[in-house]
Amino acid sequence: MKLVVLFALIFAALGTAGQNRNSDERSEAEYYAAAYSQHYQVPVSLVRAVIERESNWRSCAISPKGAAGLMQLMPLTAQRLGVRDRCNIEENISGSVRYLAWLMQQFQGDLRLVLAAYYAGDGIIRKRGLAFRNPEVVAYVSRVRATYMRFNQLPNIDPQLSSKKDMP
Repeated sequence: MKLVVLFALIFAALGTAGQNRNSDERSEAEYYAAAYSQHYQVPVSLVRAVIERESNWRSCAISPKGAAGLMQLMPLTAQRLGVRDRCNIEENISGSVRYLAWLMQQFQGDLRLVLAAYYAGDGIIRKRGLAFRNPEVVAYVSRVRATYMRFNQLPNIDPQLSSKKDMP
């Protein structure tokens, strides 16, 4: 009986330690998301929406396509942005928010194109714009847009985000 209680206490402590670590990582990610959003003048709700959709706030999530970290940077994109450790919370958010800011300049703030470029690559979106109708990309833009709107707690009335062109 004492052995069972001992194991229960050990597992409870391990679970609490894991939860505390996840909570600490989430707090760190929220801090850097807010700081770099302000620095690069990108809406923090957009950064939070991308993080939630890309990794669900897991600092070292790795996709089947090879993207890694909170904001799912591909290796070449990370290299281009000077991000050495894609699983490092600060590096990943700093590079990714800088990339979002650059995309916002490239696409004149049209968040449909910004999000499509973030997901599919800026080259293809620069060439094809809203004519690029890959269903996976359209679904991604719609999901991030919905999360962005939820974080803003606004009705779906933003003309740059509510165009029928980004809907499946």
